[in-house]
Amino acid sequence: MEPPAIKFENVWKIYRLGEVEVPALRGLSIEIKRGEHVAVMGPSGSGKSTFLHLAGALDRPTRGRVLIEGRDPSKLNDSELSMLRNRFIGFVFQTFNLIPRLTALQNVMLPLIVRGVDGEERLRRAREALERVGLAHRMNHRPTELSGGEQQRVAIARAIVTNPRIILADEPTGNLDSASAGEVVELLTKLNRELGITLVVVTHNPETAAPAKRIVKIRDGVIYEEN
Repeated sequence: MEPPAIKFENVWKIYRLGEVEVPALRGLSIEIKRGEHVAVMGPSGSGKSTFLHLAGALDRPTRGRVLIEGRDPSKLNDSELSMLRNRFIGFVFQTFNLIPRLTALQNVMLPLIVRGVDGEERLRRAREALERVGLAHRMNHRPTELSGGEQQRVAIARAIVTNPRIILADEPTGNLDSASAGEVVELLTKLNRELGITLVVVTHNPETAAPAKRIVKIRDGVIYEEN
């Protein structure tokens, strides 16, 4: 039987502020199947960003175990962690995280450069990714020449260009107007449906969460509601 895309087993994450211990996650357990579309909701300070960092192998739990595609990131060295993220996970951030001096096309090619994909193949795949998000006609524009919604679509193209199994989106509509936000949510939902990519969206916005097949609500580091 194939492993789930993401699995948390009694995960605790405790941050230390001087002498004080602050638990961000308190024994959280969840299993997200391959191809699922899950929204994780909660107020500021609820632990949802910590959840995303652990799910993306950007941090390690204090106790418990996180598995990503059956692999335990805590047993990997930095190089292996980087390979795990580059191979399996695409990230979409609230602030887009595009490099201003690069064109949309060049921004999308960056993960392929890290992976060592050759020039022609890199170009072909980056163009295809921009086409899939409806921005082929803007590929030679820099981020400052694009609207917020267009910048986020470039970021999504960058996330899918490596053909990841998982997309982790952290407040992907947080910096967008309502029309652009709707387009981004529709695009992410379409990618989940058509490509079978596991999609996990962290948000406080009910409209962003609405298309998800499962909505998980976190408060004080624990899941208190799921539907």
